[in-house]
Amino acid sequence: MKTHRQFPKLAFCGLLAFIALSGAASTHAQTDAAASLYGAFTGRSIANDTVQSPSNAAGVLLELRHLSNPLVGYELAYSFNNANQHYSLAAIPVILPGSGLPTPQSVKARANQVEANWLVSVGVFNLKAFALAGGGLKFFSTSSGQTGVNGETKPVFVYGAGVDYTVLPHLGLRFQYRGSLYRAPDLARAFSSTNRFAQTSEPMLGAFVRF
Repeated sequence: MKTHRQFPKLAFCGLLAFIALSGAASTHAQTDAAASLYGAFTGRSIANDTVQSPSNAAGVLLELRHLSNPLVGYELAYSFNNANQHYSLAAIPVILPGSGLPTPQSVKARANQVEANWLVSVGVFNLKAFALAGGGLKFFSTSSGQTGVNGETKPVFVYGAGVDYTVLPHLGLRFQYRGSLYRAPDLARAFSSTNRFAQTSEPMLGAFVRF
């Protein structure tokens, strides 16, 4: 009988603890919009007698992020950068006239990327560290006036980590690193696709506004 009398008290204490934890979690909820500048660095890929060498470039990232609590957060993001590609043959160092083999070709291109990511975070004082993972699509488009080229769309896996530094109650700086993993685009029709995975590293610096 004593156990039955204690049960309502235990249930009441458990309910109070649940309400307290829910209230604590809600204090972590926040929504922000951010803009960042980054450098895009992609290594070259070699396969199928083709060497593909992407150019390094600068880009812009826009984010809309919501954190419900430290373990539940999500964001939508859009990024843009030039994605020029250089193609050449891997096995033949010199292309002789009349051989019928393609000469090295540079393709001017742009990369637009849309993504949706899951975030986890932890905050101490004015700092909030976070990690993210997700995916999306990377759209490669070629500049007009070029012959023998075409655009492509590639699925992309995104991962990253960083830290937010709150300067004012609704304004802060965001330092982060992101990586994008996708198959190298085949933009030059004269060359065989390498069909290899390419990784773009993107160190970033930006600012956010918290609502």
